[in-house]
Amino acid sequence: MATVLKNLSEFNSNDIPNAEDKHFGIVVSEWNSTITNALLQGAIDTLVNAGAKDNQIIIKSVPGTFELAYGAQHLFETTEVDAVICLGCVIQGETRHFDFICDATANGIMRVSLDYSAPVIFGVLTTDNLQQAIDRSGGKHGNKGVEAAVTALKMLIL
Repeated sequence: MATVLKNLSEFNSNDIPNAEDKHFGIVVSEWNSTITNALLQGAIDTLVNAGAKDNQIIIKSVPGTFELAYGAQHLFETTEVDAVICLGCVIQGETRHFDFICDATANGIMRVSLDYSAPVIFGVLTTDNLQQAIDRSGGKHGNKGVEAAVTALKMLIL
């Protein structure tokens, strides 16, 4: 999480576990694709810099953020991944739809993680406006995709 006090996309690469013997799934939402594609690139770059090869990273797209949990479950059921990173972006609108999607997505991702006893990482931006999303997908507050990949790597050594 990026805050005014700290940008969590800044980390010491020596503190990141090696990824060379791990396999990763990334599920990315097509909704708000300018933002989610930037998150995806941040996650991929981080995993590769940690030693993962292209064939160790499986990427699946889903229509929206709500579908991320099913995408993660699908990856565990159909591939041999050690962790799944879920990337999405929900921007507040004029209705309560935002609240329902954010809540359902967070709970769904957590449930898949507990059901499969494996890391399923919540790399979802939940912002008030587009500028906040831009700032957190490679802008002044870092890239949540980078943070999600670092989290996946750290969770795999538990």
